Amino acid sequence: MEVAKSNSIAPETLLAFLLNPDSYPHRPKRVYLKQTHSSYILLAAPYAYKVKKPVNFGFLDFSRLEKRRYFCEREILLNRRFCTRIHLGIVPISLREGKLTFGPGDTIVEYAVKMRKLADRFFMLALLKKDQIGTKELDRLLSTLKTFYEAQHPTAEIAEWGRIENLKISTDENFRQTENFVGFTISRPAFETIRFYTDRFYLKNGALFEDRIRENRIRDCHGDLHLEHIHITSKAISIYDCIEFNDRFRYTDVANDVAFLAMDLDFQGRPDLSRQFTAKIINALNDPEMERLMDFYKCYRAYVRGKVETFHQNVSGLPADKRSEIRARAERYFRLALQYVVCGSKPIVLIIMGRVASGKSTLARALARELGWNLFSSDPIRKQLAGVPLYERPEPAARCQLYSKTMTEKTYNALRANAIAQVETQRSLILDATFSNQRHREELVNQLGALGVDYCFVETKASEEILKTRLVKREVKLNEVSDARIEDFDLLTRSYETPEEVGPDHLVTVSTDSPLEATVVETLKKLA
Repeated sequence: MEVAKSNSIAPETLLAFLLNPDSYPHRPKRVYLKQTHSSYILLAAPYAYKVKKPVNFGFLDFSRLEKRRYFCEREILLNRRFCTRIHLGIVPISLREGKLTFGPGDTIVEYAVKMRKLADRFFMLALLKKDQIGTKELDRLLSTLKTFYEAQHPTAEIAEWGRIENLKISTDENFRQTENFVGFTISRPAFETIRFYTDRFYLKNGALFEDRIRENRIRDCHGDLHLEHIHITSKAISIYDCIEFNDRFRYTDVANDVAFLAMDLDFQGRPDLSRQFTAKIINALNDPEMERLMDFYKCYRAYVRGKVETFHQNVSGLPADKRSEIRARAERYFRLALQYVVCGSKPIVLIIMGRVASGKSTLARALARELGWNLFSSDPIRKQLAGVPLYERPEPAARCQLYSKTMTEKTYNALRANAIAQVETQRSLILDATFSNQRHREELVNQLGALGVDYCFVETKASEEILKTRLVKREVKLNEVSDARIEDFDLLTRSYETPEEVGPDHLVTVSTDSPLEATVVETLKKLA
């Protein structure tokens, strides 16, 4: 990040001035500061002031005073398309006889956008948290958005931003700017998989992107349409803070614009409202092809939010707890982007199966960490049902009872019950078991099919030499839940029924001979 020198005014001096209630002509009782990676927002009721920081992120360049003035003007002009009453004008911040003041003076050192302060309780995020967003509010919002989108008439310049080579400017930029985040807010497997998915989507859907241009779906949109930028009262809907700093983020497919809000509803734990909003706007805009693009654009939007939050947690002066909170939010956004890659917007059950010691449990735990999904494994469930300590290997007689047909049925019944309970709340999950019996696989598939829930079996494989080596190593491991050992190898191998009945759309196979991270990347790419 390049930081420019503000016109002889140190950032701490400017901030002290902005935080002082006596600095403002209307003398507010107090001033509250909110920061983003690129702006200071001063809440001084009944007004709010936004001051752009002298930063350059490549996609955003506020490094010089004249640029900050220009983008203040653009912010007011563009946002008045959505709401005419909020943005009041630009106020210079000047030096007058050596002291900072709002208004003209000897030398202008900064500019602030002056706005009416909106009541916090009516922002869409606040309403959502109080469960005050329903069909009525969505319908009002949809009507506002429909009117706005239909009033935008694309030019040839705007339409060009729908071409894949131009879309890739933004997505390639994202991957380039986040590669340094790998191991911090995004994992290497997630980074590699999302990049792979994005490139493959472009490759496979060239005709679809061309159709969007021909159908005039590329318009001058909002560019940052999420819950905190929508204000809903009984009298008015105000949508503000659209992208002013880079036209290519606004010159976009309407599907890309609305995908931001749909993604944000998913992120806030309301996939039901996300689906409702998506279905309604597709219908309102008479745009059935939008559905084919939603998961792609939701992935893109979640990734952008992960990037921006990571930038934000680097802001100087943030308390440690706030920095940690922002980092955790960035990690959640990146995980959500990966979830769209793996299963789209609907819940899925991943079943990690395979022969004994094939690495299925290790892979299942790694995938659960990557995706943020609950994991249910047969080995601990079996022992919990039997009242046996997890890391205790019972004597032969007790082991026979533990692995009897009766206990095996109870274990798989419990696995299916956990899966059903999760998907009924619209949550994806991972099951980890050998699933060596075709009947157990079919019983699970039939139950999921009755609920209309998608599933995928991931069969782990390794060479026989590696399988036996892993079983031998278990003899000295103290934290091993599974009781299978080298002496059980032949019996368990004979009893394993390969999943030949599972169709190719619901089965992927992965080798676990490689290091774990490489196996996770291979698995995620195959799921993508």
